[in-house]
Amino acid sequence: METLPHRRLPAEWERQDAILLTWPHAATDWNSEPGLLDEVTACYLHLAQEIAMREQLIVVTPEPENVIILLEKALPPSSLLHVSLLECATDDTWARDHGPIILADGTALDFRFNGWGGKYPAEKDNAISRHLFDSGLLPCPTYENCLDFELEGGSIESDGHGTILTTVRCNQNPNRRGQHSNVQEEVEAVFRQRLGAERVLWLRHGGLEQDDTDGHIDTLARFCPNDTIIYGGGDEQMLDELQTFRTPSGHPYRLLEVPPYYANFLVINGAVLLPYYEDAQQNSQATAVLQQVFPEREIVGIDCRVLLRQNGSLHCCTMQIPTIC
Repeated sequence: METLPHRRLPAEWERQDAILLTWPHAATDWNSEPGLLDEVTACYLHLAQEIAMREQLIVVTPEPENVIILLEKALPPSSLLHVSLLECATDDTWARDHGPIILADGTALDFRFNGWGGKYPAEKDNAISRHLFDSGLLPCPTYENCLDFELEGGSIESDGHGTILTTVRCNQNPNRRGQHSNVQEEVEAVFRQRLGAERVLWLRHGGLEQDDTDGHIDTLARFCPNDTIIYGGGDEQMLDELQTFRTPSGHPYRLLEVPPYYANFLVINGAVLLPYYEDAQQNSQATAVLQQVFPEREIVGIDCRVLLRQNGSLHCCTMQIPTIC
């Protein structure tokens, strides 16, 4: 398959039109223990506050009447003007993986989501991208059906210039690809054709405990401006491998370490939303690293301890909608 002309997957730090959230409700796993749904709802309200003061926020929910009441209590009127709700059935809340992947020209790519290799129900979540496009809430002129190929947004990182960073454990996994002898070649061909990739960097090491995603890259290593990769520390083999990667011009990447789980940050217009956890010293350490990489953006800490209880974090539950170039 040849790369289609003018295809480019923007970097996350490029200008955005909106952020997508899929709201928690009682029929999700967030209702699996007493008080958990209230805790995660508070986290989502904090996310909504920070996002809606800076850009548009699109909320997908089967219960828009309930969600708008919560948002009206938590957000000032000026921020509420930036919020749109889409009534839609959902299985869970991980928008990064069931949301559309949008190219710089506004093409909304709708890849198949199978609950991370069939681990969880995903039929409703798999239909969200089409509902979003049909609703007119996306600033996208084109919808592209890619449901013949399993791809989760958390499994890929783009530098905006044709390089995709991903992991072998996820995107060469038989629970996504089936049993094939030439999986790497097939995946790279799809990345070239549909994402405009010019090269793919495969990370073979690294992983977190209780990871349902089979090694999503957004929990491990993230592209950042100026040929920088921020990575979660603690895995020497992963660091050794990252040190072998080269930029398109042949130079090593600048590698900056944050504590484990802190690589799951979200870049938005004017800010970086950084997950905070129990350890105040690690929170400060990660903040300093992100401020170094994004000196003109505000680094905003979001208490994400509750998200870890369902094996995800901040980046996992969001998806950016880039501004059409």
